[in-house]
Amino acid sequence: MSDAEVYGFNISALLAGLRGKLGARRDPYSEFLKIGSWFGRQTRAAMAKRHEQDWKNTIFFGYDTGFLEAAAWAKDQGAATVVCQMDPSQVEIEMVREEEKLWPGWAKAPLRVPEEYLAWRKAEWALADVVMVNSKWTLNALAKLGVPSNKIAIVPLAYESEEIERASPPRAEGPLRVLYLGQVNLRKGIQYLLEAARKLDKKHFHFDIAGPIAIADEHVVTAPSNVTFHGAVTRDRVREFYREADVFVLPTISDGFALTQLEAMAHGLPVITTPNCGEVVRDGIDGFIVPARDSTALAKALESLDEDPERLEAMREAARQNISRFGLDALDQNLRAIEQQLRPSPKVDLI
Repeated sequence: MSDAEVYGFNISALLAGLRGKLGARRDPYSEFLKIGSWFGRQTRAAMAKRHEQDWKNTIFFGYDTGFLEAAAWAKDQGAATVVCQMDPSQVEIEMVREEEKLWPGWAKAPLRVPEEYLAWRKAEWALADVVMVNSKWTLNALAKLGVPSNKIAIVPLAYESEEIERASPPRAEGPLRVLYLGQVNLRKGIQYLLEAARKLDKKHFHFDIAGPIAIADEHVVTAPSNVTFHGAVTRDRVREFYREADVFVLPTISDGFALTQLEAMAHGLPVITTPNCGEVVRDGIDGFIVPARDSTALAKALESLDEDPERLEAMREAARQNISRFGLDALDQNLRAIEQQLRPSPKVDLI
């Protein structure tokens, strides 16, 4: 796309951001909606200037929340429309609310999502010709919410690893280094990881928790002694954490995909996760898939790697090989399949 025409709304975006900081504080979901609507209007105005555009041979692609207004205009001109839905929406929201009831007092702030936000997303799904998701987990969630399954296309995230990331040292002496990287909240399953840490021998396991902390301070300070919370970390430190770890854990309650799975495997780390996210891990080959909300199963999976160094090394190598399934070539093929579905004609403009 080196010769593609690019529109940037940089100045107006900065001004809008400043107005938001100076104005009354909103809940994050209302902010998402406000920013998405603003971006949609800006995009719609930019597209209206493209007088030579052959809209009947155009596919308009946009991300959820910022899709609706621009896509409605494009569709009126004859374009096909694709919205990328990044998460399982209301199904995931309800699961997080269940966790808040199961673990009272853990979340720093209860999850509040305005009905307007959910209605906006449903309007986007109804407008789109294709709803693109990252995983079967999200497909099934949207189907429960009324989106026709034949309208949903699964396109996993892509990751191109750098050569240096493939060279990771063998396990060092000492405890198994377990890495959790991402938002430290109930949705990601941190409560079950801490439970698993309590079940395991502290001499054999050390847990590094890296990412913004959204659980109450009391649960951080009372965590087992073999757990270290690092808080939010910069990108260069993220690579250090991957290189120093032996295994990566993602005990998520719900994720659209979780790119960290691919990053971890690119660094030669087996991944222990749940079925409630993107389909990356090959169970028993390059990691383990354990039930969500099951700290005992998570602890047993970690124990099996600590007790069998040869299996750990085999999984590390399998993880490096698995990453090749998620390169840009695979993404290209998946997107072309959607293009072919919407516009069998070879002449198609993508914007």
